[in-house]
Amino acid sequence: MTPKQALSKLREGNRRFVEDANACASNLAHRREELAGGQHPWAIVLTCSDSRVTPELIFGGVTLGELFVIRNAGNVLDTSALGTIEYGAEHLHAPLIVVMGHKKCGAVAAACDVVQKGTELDGSIGKMVQPILPVALAALFKSEDFVGQTVRNNAVSGAARIMRESPIVAHLVEEGKVRIVPAVYDIETGEVEFISKA
Repeated sequence: MTPKQALSKLREGNRRFVEDANACASNLAHRREELAGGQHPWAIVLTCSDSRVTPELIFGGVTLGELFVIRNAGNVLDTSALGTIEYGAEHLHAPLIVVMGHKKCGAVAAACDVVQKGTELDGSIGKMVQPILPVALAALFKSEDFVGQTVRNNAVSGAARIMRESPIVAHLVEEGKVRIVPAVYDIETGEVEFISKA
């Protein structure tokens, strides 16, 4: 599958989900047997751990073996996420990488509170949102929807950082074997907006 075909498949799956979410069901038992010998996902998705954000459902009920998913609060590109993306792209040959934020993201809102109000976050939560802080700072005073703009910019930033920080993925992109696309999921409408490069 080409990067273009993979993106079209995600778009079509999201359209099905928006139009009739209940129709997005899978025969998991049969699929589990098919995949016992190995996996061949056609898309890698870095997204948030938010319980309302489930890529396998959002993209039309894709089933076992189709998506290689990395989740953490705020869809942060850390070492673990980047290594997982490299594995999916280089070893599993997934042609598409999607960095997907979502509206009303608590982790992004927390980072925005740190930047805007000087809020101090306890425990590991403060460390977890640190990569979002520069993105939030850059969005400060630039939009009436500070959190929403930061969600969007965080997805774009994550996609750009993959190219900068991973020579493995950058090489695959340059060869046309992989495409990286930022996106934002609307938890109210169910729609995914894929953000095109300007």
